[in-house]
Amino acid sequence: MKTNTTFKIYPIIAPSALSLKSINFYLVKQDESLTLVDAGMNDDVCWNALQQTLNDNGFTVGDITEILLTHHHGDHVGLVNRITALHPIPVYAHSKSIPRLKRDPDFLSMRIEFYKQLYLEMGCGELGDRQVAYLFNAVDNNKDQKLNGDIIAITEKHWLNFEVIEFPGHAPDQIAFLDREGKRLLAGDLLIEHISSNALIEPDENGNRMLTLVNHIDSLKRCSALQVNLLFPGHGNMIEQPGLLIEKRLNSIERKSQKILALIESGISTGNELAKEFYKQKYIAEFPLVMSEIIGHLDYLEYQGKVTKQLVENVVHYQAK
Repeated sequence: MKTNTTFKIYPIIAPSALSLKSINFYLVKQDESLTLVDAGMNDDVCWNALQQTLNDNGFTVGDITEILLTHHHGDHVGLVNRITALHPIPVYAHSKSIPRLKRDPDFLSMRIEFYKQLYLEMGCGELGDRQVAYLFNAVDNNKDQKLNGDIIAITEKHWLNFEVIEFPGHAPDQIAFLDREGKRLLAGDLLIEHISSNALIEPDENGNRMLTLVNHIDSLKRCSALQVNLLFPGHGNMIEQPGLLIEKRLNSIERKSQKILALIESGISTGNELAKEFYKQKYIAEFPLVMSEIIGHLDYLEYQGKVTKQLVENVVHYQAK
């Protein structure tokens, strides 16, 4: 790998009224390249933040040489079409990002069937049916979110002066870009200072459920082992010495799993009933996130050998070992 100790990272911070606090993406100046890492939301707040950061540092949109995406979520890819319409440049992402970003019809159909079966097995009833209907309608309603142009799969372990590291969990396609010499990491949504990053339940390319929380835990541990001094997150403040925060997040995951295990030991056996009991009012207001969180912990408890499960009339029931 070519070494360059002088490359500079320019954070682009777009304020957000949501719990995320801000939408962060980054310009990276290396040699003759000016790389945009992630692309914020598709709104004027992010567009103006990009323009301001470019202007403040003597750049224009026309100076950007490529876009690298940490993962496919809408708050990380929103300005891609707007930028490439003005200035055609290559867009790079994990291979698993491509069917999601191109809104591949076969992939989206498979994903809807995955959630239909998942909510059935978890005993979600009407709320599960409602969420599946929302996903079905979103195929048409969100078709304008499809990225135009080609998305090139990142297949190399080194890119420009970065090491490319896969950190699945929050998203199956999440990658981060490591400046090993400078001990800096552009980490997407792997770690956020003020809130926990959700390990969202997703199907793999064959429609099988991934162990997203197990993957997220492994990703956090591997990130900690890098011993970086500065982590650039997708939201909120920059994180200095992230090892302590990672330890805090891992401990929080273990505590939550133990609370869910205690509910199972008390006789609550289905994912849906566990979600109702654990999250109370949030259960209805944040149904897909709540169910994703509960299912992730159930998978983690099963992975640890702490619970078993049995299918009864199409619904999975969990028992403590």
